[in-house]
Amino acid sequence: MSASEGSPAPAAASEGFAQFEEAGRTPLRRLQHLLHRYPTIVPFVVLGVGLVVFSLIVGSRFFQPFNLSLILQQVTIIAVLGIAQTLVILTAGIDLSVGAIMILCTIVMGHLAVSFGMPQEAAFAAALLVGFGCGAINGVLVTYLRLPPFIVTLGTWSVFGALFLYVSGSQTIRSQVVASEAPLLQWTGAAVTVAGARFTVGTVLMLVIAAAVWYMLNRTAFGRHVYAVGDDPEAARLSGIDAKRTLLSVYAISGLICALGAWVLIGRIGAISPTSGGSANLDSITAVVIGGTSLFGGRGSIVGTLVGALIVGVFRNGLALAGLDALWQEFTVGLLIIVAVGLDQWIRRVSA
Repeated sequence: MSASEGSPAPAAASEGFAQFEEAGRTPLRRLQHLLHRYPTIVPFVVLGVGLVVFSLIVGSRFFQPFNLSLILQQVTIIAVLGIAQTLVILTAGIDLSVGAIMILCTIVMGHLAVSFGMPQEAAFAAALLVGFGCGAINGVLVTYLRLPPFIVTLGTWSVFGALFLYVSGSQTIRSQVVASEAPLLQWTGAAVTVAGARFTVGTVLMLVIAAAVWYMLNRTAFGRHVYAVGDDPEAARLSGIDAKRTLLSVYAISGLICALGAWVLIGRIGAISPTSGGSANLDSITAVVIGGTSLFGGRGSIVGTLVGALIVGVFRNGLALAGLDALWQEFTVGLLIIVAVGLDQWIRRVSA
């Protein structure tokens, strides 16, 4: 028999070996591979379980349209920052300064429009530039100086925090003043009521941002570059991807999204305060991690982050309606983070 006649045999043997390996997997191993392929399954299951549990504990109050829309309003800012955070974490980095950038942009908007009399449209544009610039600063320090993202953003968190305290003088601009002199800044708080549920412009803006970033990550070459850099920077570089430019772009876009989050925050609380949104920074990381995005980069989705934000909102709202102290709300969210990170570590053990 010639070599050409015998060539199909190895392929058949290889195919048979692959089938044998697939059949030999335990149910737990198959589940591990399934979750590795579809990381958003877990957050959807957790959200569904939470909805069922709290509907049984709290009763019909939980599923009232107003309460469900209240949850959505409460997680809108977390979701916007979570979207910005997702971009960075997909590259195996982290941004501890997203909350500080957001608050700095609220202060810039408010004081330029109210204290300095700048046209509100120009003040809004200036805040967008500040957010973009803050993100770009993080990107330059991470990419060109090769500093660890955790250390860089921990430092800029303090720097941006000191800046917004200095600019604001630790003073709050009241809601009535903002409404009379710069109503555009409060526009994201405008709401429409449908069947007892209250939906704000800020929530709609959050969904628009999510859709735009989802499209960028899943339908553009830049999105593929983001995943590639997060999965293996050296392999991405060897394949012709400019890893530095990709990272710099990610941090800059993240800062721009934080500036949009500042607009949503002003609409949410009405006033402009340097103390607002203090917990949103860590909550954004919580939403990303619970939503299935790997802290080691290269795996995750915007949809998962939105579901993660909803999980945080559902559990906090449900525990509050059940009459439990805020202490136990934080305890539950912390437990969810630990479980999510542990699950991510287990899923990552799947061999390539």
